[in-house]
Amino acid sequence: MKTHWDTLQTRFDATRARSILSLFDDRQRAASFSAQLGDMLFDYSKTNIDDDTRAALFDLVDAADVATKRDAMFAGEPINDTEGRAVLHTALRNLDGGPVLVDGADVMPGVRDTLARMRAYAEDVRSSDITDVVNIGIGGSDLGPAMAVQALSPYHDGPRCHFVSNVDGAHIADTLRGLDAKTTLVIVASKTFTTIETMTNARTAKAWMQDHGGDPTAQFAALSTAEDKTRDFGIPSERVFGFEDWVGGRYSMWGPIGLSLMIAIGAKGFDAFLRGGQAMDSHFRQAEWSENLPVLLSLVGIWHAQVCGYASRAVLPYDQRLARLPDYFQQLEMESNGKGVQMDGAPVEVDSGPIVWGAAGTNGQHAFYQLIHQGTRVIPCEFMIAAEGHEPELKHHHQLLIANCLAQSEALMRGRSLEEARAKMQAAGFEGKELERQARHRVFKGNRPSVTLAYPTLDPFTLGQIIALYEHRVFVEGVILGINSFDQWGVELGKELATSLQPVVEGEKEASGKDGSTVALVDFIHKHQA
Repeated sequence: MKTHWDTLQTRFDATRARSILSLFDDRQRAASFSAQLGDMLFDYSKTNIDDDTRAALFDLVDAADVATKRDAMFAGEPINDTEGRAVLHTALRNLDGGPVLVDGADVMPGVRDTLARMRAYAEDVRSSDITDVVNIGIGGSDLGPAMAVQALSPYHDGPRCHFVSNVDGAHIADTLRGLDAKTTLVIVASKTFTTIETMTNARTAKAWMQDHGGDPTAQFAALSTAEDKTRDFGIPSERVFGFEDWVGGRYSMWGPIGLSLMIAIGAKGFDAFLRGGQAMDSHFRQAEWSENLPVLLSLVGIWHAQVCGYASRAVLPYDQRLARLPDYFQQLEMESNGKGVQMDGAPVEVDSGPIVWGAAGTNGQHAFYQLIHQGTRVIPCEFMIAAEGHEPELKHHHQLLIANCLAQSEALMRGRSLEEARAKMQAAGFEGKELERQARHRVFKGNRPSVTLAYPTLDPFTLGQIIALYEHRVFVEGVILGINSFDQWGVELGKELATSLQPVVEGEKEASGKDGSTVALVDFIHKHQA
């Protein structure tokens, strides 16, 4: 692999000063550096990737044996080798596919049975007197469904959905305030039913419901594999929906973790969401690299993060309903590929996953785009835009939204030269040294890369495609980096230390063995607690 990294570094060194805009001297540039899946268009022409660089990136994919490892994932082989597990979130959306084997057993009958139970339960809830659903989870048990329910709000014709994740009591208190305990369903999402934040919030919600006239035995459901623990909590088995250990938390929205979404938009809408993911799976497995959206998206990411050395990427959906998508992708990518060790235990040869962040446009334009346009760091941007919104009477709003999205990607690439800025300020009446000073403040270096994902409208099918696209992007980047994208040991140490610190904070134990800073902070907090 080192030879391939060296080749790419040579390509970067040779082209880094080149203007991206100059590549459009080729009138076929936009067509040659874009790809489509149905009505979804991925445009990566506003990057400094040329034919030779792209060919070298494809060589990197082949050298990493992405195709073989992709097929192993879909076949149910234990590619999560630090935990000895298969990685089969794709099976949850395998609506039309054949058997999927894990240890010689077909998992699809169980997947179909769980999905059928979810559909029946969701429709029962939607036709009942339940007015509100509170989903209690954290991480993958919260970020996915919370994002998707907001994203698909035009299709939301079920009970209102609320999401609680933070163990901060303010979150559960603010969420429950104003709800009717008699008409509220609480969904507790924890695979092991031991996640401390989730279970603390669940017990608080249960006490609230009991104190306000609700019936927890009838108004709680669980998304968990620990039926003994859910039974002890008082949730009967018919309202417990489990999923296997081959479904990672941040990849779990396609199954029981998506129950709140199914209740919100109905089983038909949820099936469309699954079919969108399934369509991207088929495309990922069948398309040539040059037309393969997950591979192309991942290679743009590899080029920018590992070759060019750009430490972060901004996800910028121009859709207010996708406001939580950057948070979702932040976990998906940074928890998956934020590793420093390869599969064999050796250090990662290059920088691992980038920092992922962002916000919905156009809000971000009035917050952090200043840094993106004129700051000293280059931040690759990933724009998303729908051709049509869901409010035909407000079409002029959407046209303005589209104009802003396209203008930002153009501005990042084109920039504004000192000569152009000087002419602009001269026309405004400035002269001499003040003209020069004012002009320099209005220079945009440009040559800043971006990609754009465009689609007709944001519906359940399209959202499924987008999520699956980014899941597979993470997989391909992980394979190229030689890391395991499906474990998350980095979250363990903090959990262990928090467990040991809780009795110290509660005053039941001395802070022996702790560093001076931690001891001082505990003392300060104790002095200021009632």
